[in-house]
Amino acid sequence: MKLKSVYLIIYPMLSFLFLGMNSCAIKKHTDIDYGSRISGVKDHPHLNIFSSKNDTESLKPVLIFVYGGNWNSGRKGLYNYVGRNFAKQDMITVLPDYTKSPLVNVDQMTTQIATSIKWVRDNIAKYGGDPEKIYLTGHSAGGHLVALAAMNPKYGIEAGTIQGIILNDAAGLDMATYLANHPPTADDDYLTTWTSNPEFWKQVSPINFINEQTPRIKIYAGSNTYNSIISSNQRFLEKLKEHQPDASIEWLDKSHIPMVSQLFWPWNDRFKEVRDFMNE
Repeated sequence: MKLKSVYLIIYPMLSFLFLGMNSCAIKKHTDIDYGSRISGVKDHPHLNIFSSKNDTESLKPVLIFVYGGNWNSGRKGLYNYVGRNFAKQDMITVLPDYTKSPLVNVDQMTTQIATSIKWVRDNIAKYGGDPEKIYLTGHSAGGHLVALAAMNPKYGIEAGTIQGIILNDAAGLDMATYLANHPPTADDDYLTTWTSNPEFWKQVSPINFINEQTPRIKIYAGSNTYNSIISSNQRFLEKLKEHQPDASIEWLDKSHIPMVSQLFWPWNDRFKEVRDFMNE
């Protein structure tokens, strides 16, 4: 009993120390205004930047991570562990926030993400990042937003700005097909997020913007995730292979939330895999 009591005291202390030491190795710049304003919305989003304290003279590749939350929830602070752990891979990581539904629709969210990408392109060298080596990644709705921002020319991300995209159990890649079969309602704010306009659905579905200029895409999906995510990723891959024949889906034995929570552990294989993808 005494040993157990000691263990119960020491283990949390060691865990706290481990996480503290982990954090000490990383520099964090928080709540940077990236210049996105939406008329009628009081608050505007900011971004966080993570980098290793082992500074070098050479600029490092940049990874922008966008979190998910069904387009109506979430905040960047919940995912600082993603920023810290990727920064340990000798890269600069950026976590932008964005305004969610029902305050805005998905087009406005994507405009904000595109604005954050342009801000990174223009400013990241000040933080040690290479503006010519920008990569995007996102989980769930975040995967949809980064893909749409980079692939739909409406959002003004010039070809060649993004060197690659890593999709992590991305939702909404073919939202037009999904909504044609499941029309949006007020549930989960979907009527605000997606509107009732089928033409709008097509314009916010990344699958419709795959072409020869699409950045290289690496796809992860959970074999136990939602059926809608599985089917849309499969359709997305089928079209992507027309231009990137070596593209594939790496299926992981996980459900939807563990696909992002796995990144809490610095030793997770995804970090090295993503780093290798960025080095190709």
